[in-house]
Amino acid sequence: MNEPLIFAIPSKGRLKEQVESWLEDCGLGLDMSGGERGYRARLRGVDGVQVRLLSASDIASALVAGEAHLGITGEDLLREQGAEAAASALLLRALGFGRADLVVAAPRSWLDVSTLADLEEVAHERLVRTGRRLRVATKYLVQTREFFARHGVTDYRIVESGGATEGAPAAGVADVVVDITTTGATLRANDLKILRDGIILRSQAQLTAALRARWTPEGLVAAESLVRIVEARAAAHASATLIWPGGDSDPILPDLEALGAVRRPNGLLAPVDLVARVAARLTAAGRGPVTASRPDFVFETACPPIERLRSALQLI
Repeated sequence: MNEPLIFAIPSKGRLKEQVESWLEDCGLGLDMSGGERGYRARLRGVDGVQVRLLSASDIASALVAGEAHLGITGEDLLREQGAEAAASALLLRALGFGRADLVVAAPRSWLDVSTLADLEEVAHERLVRTGRRLRVATKYLVQTREFFARHGVTDYRIVESGGATEGAPAAGVADVVVDITTTGATLRANDLKILRDGIILRSQAQLTAALRARWTPEGLVAAESLVRIVEARAAAHASATLIWPGGDSDPILPDLEALGAVRRPNGLLAPVDLVARVAARLTAAGRGPVTASRPDFVFETACPPIERLRSALQLI
C-alpha cells in the first residue's frame, strides 16, 4: 500500500480559516474525518494526500523533523526552529495571508531610544550603573538572539514569555519586548513603540516542504499535482488574457511581448497591471475589439517550486 503524502495545515484560529479559504479558491476543498472537530481530512482534487490539522507551531516542528511532507504555517514559527529549519524546510510559496511583523518594541516614554544602537547604549549604561542587564520579554528566543547579535546588542537577558508579551514592561517583569504584531495597535495600547530598525521579520504563511521526510515517488507525484494547482491559481490571479480578431498571428505581437505579455492562442497573457497599457497599444494601432478576461488557472510547463524541491532532495 502506498504511503500518503502528509499535508499539515492549521487546526484553529484565523490562520485555519485563511488556509481553508485559500484551498477552496484553488478548488481543493477538505472532507473532514470525525466532523468539524476532526484532525484529519481528505483533500478533494488531489489523490494520495492525507491532511493533518495541527497547531501552527506544531506544523513548524513537524516539518523540521520530517513528520509531514508539506505544511502551511507562519514563517516566524519556522525560523524560530533555528539552523535546523534552514537545512530541513524548503519554502515553496509565500501565500500572502497570515501577515505579521516580528519586532523590537520599547516603552514610548524612552524618548532617547529609537534605534537598536540607542537600546544598546541604554543597556550598557544600566549594566555599568546597576550591575543588571536589560530584560527582553519574548517567545522568540532564537530570532531575538540572532538579531541582537547582528546589531551588536549584548548587554541584555531574555525573560521567556508565556503569556501576553506586550504587557511585560507594564507588569514590571521586562524592559522591552520582541513580539509579533499585525497592526501595532496592541503595542501602542501598552505604551510601546517599534524601534525604527527593529523589524526582525516580515512574516506570512508559507507553503513549505520537509526535506527530511520520507519521500516516495508516489509522494512526489502527489506533491507536484498539489503544487501545480496552487501555482496555476496564483498565476491566474496575477494575469489576464487579451484576445482580438487576428490576434494569433498579428505582426504587433512582438512589440507587446517586449512589454511583458506572453503569446497565447488567439492573443496574449499579460500581467494584470499591464492590461490597460497593452490594450491601449492595440486599440491605438487599430486592433479591436480587444477582450480582456481573467483565467481560472494558468498551468505552465515548468513548475519552479517542484524543481527546487527535487533538486534539494537530491542533496539530502
